[in-house]
Amino acid sequence: MVRRRRRRTSPLPALIATLGTVLVIALVAAALYFAFHRANEIYYDAAYPIEYEDLVSQYCEEYQVDEALVYAVIKNESSFTPDAVSSVDARGLMQIQGPTLEWAVYREGEDAQVTADDLFDPQVNIKYGVMLLRLFLDEFEHPDVALCAYHAGWGNVKKWLDDPEYSDDGVTLKTIPFGDTSSYVQRVLQTRDKYQELYDLRQYEQ
Repeated sequence: MVRRRRRRTSPLPALIATLGTVLVIALVAAALYFAFHRANEIYYDAAYPIEYEDLVSQYCEEYQVDEALVYAVIKNESSFTPDAVSSVDARGLMQIQGPTLEWAVYREGEDAQVTADDLFDPQVNIKYGVMLLRLFLDEFEHPDVALCAYHAGWGNVKKWLDDPEYSDDGVTLKTIPFGDTSSYVQRVLQTRDKYQELYDLRQYEQ
């Protein structure tokens, strides 16, 4: 009986097939990664836009207010809608009321001829919105308290700081008595942090 030799098979075709499969999987994984990354970018660009960049940069530098904070206020106040009007007649990008505008002009000692109707102009609105944030930061020091003043009014915050039910030290607030103001402050601070995380925005010492 003649024993036949088993024909040797080369491992090369199998190796090539395996490598081909690995390459296809790698290419698919890379495509999925870049698609996800791009979708992520599109989402964050839409959710946290950068608009009116020149005006924000100009007035943040002039008044030494962090750009991320200003973008966060605009995002939460009007979603970057320059002709927005609230139920209490707050106007424009940073939602400023006519009397608040007059108070800001008075506090700055300006002789500016601006009216509530001018608040629909992004340049006027951003200038005085950033100015108000600077005034409140100077007076109340802590961003959360300054934002309370921006949302609920300077007078209310002064009362809260003088009330031991809301403040232990007259400087910080342990409780914000207005629920909508408390929610507003939390949203703005979270949005500010996200803007700072996503973009290379200028910060200034408060």
